[in-house]
Amino acid sequence: MSCAHLDEPHEYGPNIRPGLDGGFRAGIDVRVSLRAEAGWGSATYDGAWWPRRCDLAAELPELLAELSRRGVRVERFAYSLEAWPPLPRRIAVPDRVVHTGGFHSMDPQVVSLTWAGGARRADLLVVPPETDAITGARALRLCCTRRNLPRSPQMVLATARATPVLQVTVPRQRDG
Repeated sequence: MSCAHLDEPHEYGPNIRPGLDGGFRAGIDVRVSLRAEAGWGSATYDGAWWPRRCDLAAELPELLAELSRRGVRVERFAYSLEAWPPLPRRIAVPDRVVHTGGFHSMDPQVVSLTWAGGARRADLLVVPPETDAITGARALRLCCTRRNLPRSPQMVLATARATPVLQVTVPRQRDG
């Protein structure tokens, strides 16, 4: 996933970007899955996030708001500089500031969240925005229900694509 070319500079100060009040954009909810035991290191991925576009500066405040709604008050957010352009080092969200860090060494399809004073850390698979609806929904579900997923994000997405679609047969009506 490489979205760097799609982002444009924002009109906010160099250090703080205002957040949003809710985890919704025009009534469309944020596409994120999270294991109940996220942050304890018991799974390859603690969940998945499927942003709607390649604009991390716009998508991140919504992700943070949705996670807060679920009881995860993210304190640090790490992302790949190979996939996303640099963000301000701090992003203001309601009632706190989240510290961000971009790293060349991170997998482009993974973001990391830290909360609870650094005691909990979760890795989320990033489902590329252009992913079709069925594969994206399967990837969200796989990352929060299956243990022992491959470490490779590409393999997880391949598994999501390969999961067979349930077939419902409809009896043909007889003529006559």
